[in-house]
Amino acid sequence: MNATTDDSIRAALPRISRRIDSIAESATLAVDAKAKALKAAGRPVIGFGAGEPDFPTPDYIVEAAIAAARQPKFHRYSPAGGLPDLKQAIAEKTLRDSGYTVDPAQVLVTNGGKQAVYESFAALLDPGDEVLVPTPFWTTYPEAIRLAGGVPVEVFAGPEQGYLVTLDQLEAALTPRTKVLLFVSPSNPTGAVYGADAVRAIGEWAAARGLWVVTDEIYEHLTYDGVPFTSIATAAPSLGDKVVILNGVAKTYAMTGWRVGWMIGPKDLVKAATNLQSHATSNVSNVPQMAALAAVSGPLTAVNEMKVAFDRRRRAMVTALNEIGGVECPTPHGAFYAYADVRALLGRTFGGVTPTTSAELATLILEKVEVAVVPGEAFGPSGYLRLSYALGDEDLAVGVGRLQEFLASPR
Repeated sequence: MNATTDDSIRAALPRISRRIDSIAESATLAVDAKAKALKAAGRPVIGFGAGEPDFPTPDYIVEAAIAAARQPKFHRYSPAGGLPDLKQAIAEKTLRDSGYTVDPAQVLVTNGGKQAVYESFAALLDPGDEVLVPTPFWTTYPEAIRLAGGVPVEVFAGPEQGYLVTLDQLEAALTPRTKVLLFVSPSNPTGAVYGADAVRAIGEWAAARGLWVVTDEIYEHLTYDGVPFTSIATAAPSLGDKVVILNGVAKTYAMTGWRVGWMIGPKDLVKAATNLQSHATSNVSNVPQMAALAAVSGPLTAVNEMKVAFDRRRRAMVTALNEIGGVECPTPHGAFYAYADVRALLGRTFGGVTPTTSAELATLILEKVEVAVVPGEAFGPSGYLRLSYALGDEDLAVGVGRLQEFLASPR
């Protein structure tokens, strides 16, 4: 092969790696960024896009961070896997809230929940390994699976079944390459919560098939109508050590910007993920770790106060959405999202435009009435809109009112 040929081959190489170029942008963050940009430009945009509590982080947590920032020892590197005191506190919190006994060596503190998601799949998956993904799904899950070399296998459950997958559906999606079941309850984006019996049955099914379970428990404290949270790790002890728990302080304590999450799993898996993190980011910033320590060690008083507001907004939003002809919105029992079925609106004309997908409808709504929602394409099939009710009561009322007026009479 001559130099000219070598130059031609090099010239044909893609500028961006195919692996990274194939990853989609976070749709929820993109919608939120667009809404905030329009607001900054003076537009009266109401944003239902981001899953971000509108409350400030509780004062005692902020004070713990201020105190930590004044201590020189926190100005230095710390263990890549997390501060020992925080890992111990996470273990104690997990026993308190999930009834699951954890050794601190089974805990890896991460830069937000997203890093915990990616590192879990990176440590578990080889190229071609399949992950069963109940759908609708949070937009990051399939991208993290693909980035780790895995194959997400969507298992769709629609509103007619409360957005809850069944054992028959999971069994039908199983193949010899299936290695992991992703399990999320309460769910983002639907707010669906699996009952204790269903959680136990799904966990036992996964154990019988020899599968790992990766379970995201970030919304564990946000359930309503007396519906309890059930950890699959506790409900199905037959899973043994083939379960990974993902969690963090972002949603429970209104700490989305502090970027502290964690994964819990068997020691060998956590060690492998810690090795990865040691090269990727090293330790999580020490000051947010100390804030997280105050959060998980402290009372749930502020959390429960926020939950009262979320519950009020939840009921108001679902009632208002269901008053729009062509919109069906099951009542969510967890998290802070409403997932509205808008398939009956597609093909109708609004403001002289006829959207045929929920993505087109979401764009039209933003352009015409300055309300930001996330289309179903971000979470699976088209035909749905996700609206977060983790925003102020007044903004919620104004935003939903605009939707009612715009969508009430096609024209």
